[in-house]
Amino acid sequence: MANDFIIKCINSVVKTILNAEEEIESLDRAIGDGDHYINIKRGSIAVQSIESELATLTPDQAFKKIGMTIMTSVGGASGPLFASFFLALAKEVSGESNLQQFSKGFTSGVESIMNRGKSKLGDKTMLDVLIPVSKKLESLANEGCEIQKLIKEIDLVAMAGVMATKDMMPSKGRSAGLAERAVGHIDPGAKTCQIIISTVCKELKKIK
Repeated sequence: MANDFIIKCINSVVKTILNAEEEIESLDRAIGDGDHYINIKRGSIAVQSIESELATLTPDQAFKKIGMTIMTSVGGASGPLFASFFLALAKEVSGESNLQQFSKGFTSGVESIMNRGKSKLGDKTMLDVLIPVSKKLESLANEGCEIQKLIKEIDLVAMAGVMATKDMMPSKGRSAGLAERAVGHIDPGAKTCQIIISTVCKELKKIK
């Protein structure tokens, strides 16, 4: 995993997040705290601003730096969760990390979010995208799945995960207080994660 690819993904994610402002804010106004998009935008731009520093680091150092940058720049509920993901991921990858190592790191990052947020699959959170993706990624990586097929599968799982939150009853955060009124709305954190994952998948497709 080269740092130039990490930086390319960061720039693509920032562009996608900015383009998705209306969609994410609409979801958050319906069942969230109302500050999710602002925090995600702030964190994305903060990470983009350290591009020159990331270029000089090894992948594990880069992911750690990303995590620390998010930790110090993003408020709300999502900041510490995204930060813990990257800090846990950093512990599993190296300068020459392969797909299996990355998938293990991704799973560790998701587990870190679960532990910090005290949430699980089915709680109508970002984990309803991240847990299925982590399981599919690790399974396909261990199977030695061809990369283009893996990308397609991961993208589909992320989309299925975000759509599944629409019919869920929330049990965490502000949306939990809405009870049945939150049913019929997609979780904004899950949507953000799906957008990020799908954007990275698009970048991976460009690699020959």
